[in-house]
Amino acid sequence: MRLIEVLANLTLLYWLAMLWLSLRGFKLLPPLPPSTGKRADTPLVSVIIAAKEEESSIAETVRHLLEQNYPRIEIIAVNDRSVDNTGRRLEELKRWSEQRPSTSIPLKVVHVTKLPDGWLGKNHALYQGFLQAKGSYLLFTDADVLFHPSCIRDAVDYAEAQRADHVTLAPLMLARTFWLRAFVHYFLFSLFLFLRLWRANDDNQHRFGTGIGAFNLISRKAYEAIGTHRAFPMRPDDDLHLGLLVKRARFKQRLLAGKNHLEVEWYPTLTDAVKGLEKNIFSGFGYRLPVAVFALLGQLLAFFGPFAGLLLLPRWSGFAYAASAAILIFLYVVCVRRLSASTGKEAAALPLSVWMLVFVMGRAVYLTVRRGGIYWRGTFYPIARLRGRKYER
Repeated sequence: MRLIEVLANLTLLYWLAMLWLSLRGFKLLPPLPPSTGKRADTPLVSVIIAAKEEESSIAETVRHLLEQNYPRIEIIAVNDRSVDNTGRRLEELKRWSEQRPSTSIPLKVVHVTKLPDGWLGKNHALYQGFLQAKGSYLLFTDADVLFHPSCIRDAVDYAEAQRADHVTLAPLMLARTFWLRAFVHYFLFSLFLFLRLWRANDDNQHRFGTGIGAFNLISRKAYEAIGTHRAFPMRPDDDLHLGLLVKRARFKQRLLAGKNHLEVEWYPTLTDAVKGLEKNIFSGFGYRLPVAVFALLGQLLAFFGPFAGLLLLPRWSGFAYAASAAILIFLYVVCVRRLSASTGKEAAALPLSVWMLVFVMGRAVYLTVRRGGIYWRGTFYPIARLRGRKYER
């Protein structure tokens, strides 16, 4: 019983700290504001898309980009060794865009047929897109993102007004079913607290930064200064690492809620989410098993513990766990409402959502260790290479 009381007290202290930090943090995480339209200069933006087996989504993404109301854009779509019709779709889109009288946005298609040693496919594709880019701003994005017509204009105007070298947007995450939404929202909430994402907007610290693959707008000056994607060729979490390097290089970074400007269906089903996260969960822990185990225990004790503790109800322990659960639910709802279009009703599934994430994390770590690496889009990457060490075949 003594141990239960200690755990209850520690859990309550954790959630009180999270309450104080998060409420301050939400003030540092505003939505992307609309453009004032007062700026006369319009720097060229090079939009770079990496696409591998994206025939079902790439056309819609490119069409949305062609409808942007920002006047100076070039689109560079990189077909990364696709074995489906992605390349053909891109070439068709290029011909279609050239015949449209209503647009002056050029679309360049780059075909990558071979992956050089020492690169992840996506990172290499984005770097190849950069080599073709002429813009003073680079926008790295994914092949399944849908953009509001004013998205790029608003982001560039904001970057110029704030003198920010890197602007990244958290998109509206679409999910078709209740349980998929419950998992996606809980994953984002847990990530928000674990990484304290709001620190990206704190100009007084340079240890933590972040980036989101759906929308990483970065000045050419900053991108070249951090070493381009050549500085992290084997990072599955390339978007996060780009943001980290931006901060460490002391460039100004801004993370904003972009739910009114862009949306993406992260995974179509819960099964796809489980499989898709195999590649980058362990990377988030630096491929360090003790850190991964600590994170799993933290999920169970801090996030599931309050709900389990409510069943015990021994005086103070019951109160502490009830208070912890109340704070957890409150912060979850606030976070979900800030980043998505949901009211937060998925909070009813929180205990099971915790276990879903624990399962996904544990499975990803186990498979990476057992296989000795990760599979990503049909290519195997050894863990020694992912850690940056020489790999002998």
